[in-house]
Amino acid sequence: MLQKKILLNESEMPTHWYNIVADMPNKPLPPLHPGTKKPVGPEDLAPIFPMDLILQEVSTERYIEIPEPVREIYKIWRPTPMMRAYALEKFLDTPAKIYYKYEGTSPSGSHKPNTAVPQAYYNKKAGVRKLTTETGAGQWGTALSFACSQFGLDCEVYMVRVSYDQKPYRKIMMNTFGAEVYASPSNRTQAGRNILEKDPHSTGSLGIAISEAIERAVGDEHTKYSLGSVLNHVLMHQTIIGQECLKQLEYTGDYPDIVIAPLGGGSNFAGISFPFLRKNLTEGKPTRFIAVEPASCPKLTKGVFKYDFGDTAGYTPLLPMYTLGHNFKPASIHAGGLRYHGASVLCSQLLKDGLIEANALQQLECFEAGVVFARTEGIIPAPEATHGIAQVIREAKKAKEEGSAKTILFNLCGHGFVDMQAYADYFEGKLHDHFFTDEELSANLPEIEALQPTVA
Repeated sequence: MLQKKILLNESEMPTHWYNIVADMPNKPLPPLHPGTKKPVGPEDLAPIFPMDLILQEVSTERYIEIPEPVREIYKIWRPTPMMRAYALEKFLDTPAKIYYKYEGTSPSGSHKPNTAVPQAYYNKKAGVRKLTTETGAGQWGTALSFACSQFGLDCEVYMVRVSYDQKPYRKIMMNTFGAEVYASPSNRTQAGRNILEKDPHSTGSLGIAISEAIERAVGDEHTKYSLGSVLNHVLMHQTIIGQECLKQLEYTGDYPDIVIAPLGGGSNFAGISFPFLRKNLTEGKPTRFIAVEPASCPKLTKGVFKYDFGDTAGYTPLLPMYTLGHNFKPASIHAGGLRYHGASVLCSQLLKDGLIEANALQQLECFEAGVVFARTEGIIPAPEATHGIAQVIREAKKAKEEGSAKTILFNLCGHGFVDMQAYADYFEGKLHDHFFTDEELSANLPEIEALQPTVA
């Protein structure tokens, strides 16, 4: 009988996170203070993050130990299963082997608790009482709500308005875990009020929601801010995914020729790819890594590599990343977790150096791929996850054309069980492709250029 699931025992769960900075040939450029244009120090980040996370953010150590209390909570759902997609392979009539890591078994239904739990742990350890955050489609807000409930922390979530309206059950999940959830932009912050004054009907963005959450955090000494993607320590926490994959593939005797994952800010893609990328960097492996983004928000494929704010109001340090501009207004696609104007510093540098690839796909192709996956593999994927699946199907068809038995691995980052309105809209023909224009980027370029440091 063909083996469908590749499982690990609790004793095989990784005990350390992997920090790719240690092996990067070109280290990432430092974040800059927006006023001085000088590298930020720990004191600049202390108002919003606990020191343990700040030290992880700037660390160059290859491995950082996962605290025992975090590992114990991880055991609620980890290690997660890896699957061989035999039915999808058969449907596509491809010689390629397709494996997927399924992160939808977590309490929030996605990969996000992998970083939410340690972030809540380190904040609790530092004496913090409350965490604020943003969320796009709701997966991150749900994950942090769960993590805060595990450590007795209050949680305040600013959810992008379009997703707040599209995905009411995500809000209910957050409420169930004890969080307060507000549609962003809101009247609770100056950043939100400024946006609403300009556009009372704003559908919001992750950049706006981040501004609101940061503003709330810096206004209370007992409150800190928590981010679900983009930052180095967040991506590092997610590498437990790829490290488990390495062990699981050892049992199959296979090794990936291609690793694929969606990219909104970078945590999903980094989580599965970075441990394999280490093999490329240190052992000369030839694996390809493909980050998939929506064509309506194509920062990797059409953005510029510049310093930019991580939020709309300009509360964050300036980050060196591929960006469409912090004031970019993304189309209201259902893949809310991918509607972010920039990419992580680490993923941006790796793309700039040609160590990873990027592709942008339209949402209709992605939903079509999601339906194919559901009907073959029996799991309804989250709208974000369908982007990875669509790229997998492209690569599997290419392998058939070439007669190449490639091994493809992708991260099924979450299920779509509370995203069914997205599928309803797809089946009813209400969804449309969105085409990013050069004019959209050009409109933001002057503002981006004004943020760049002066070269001596």
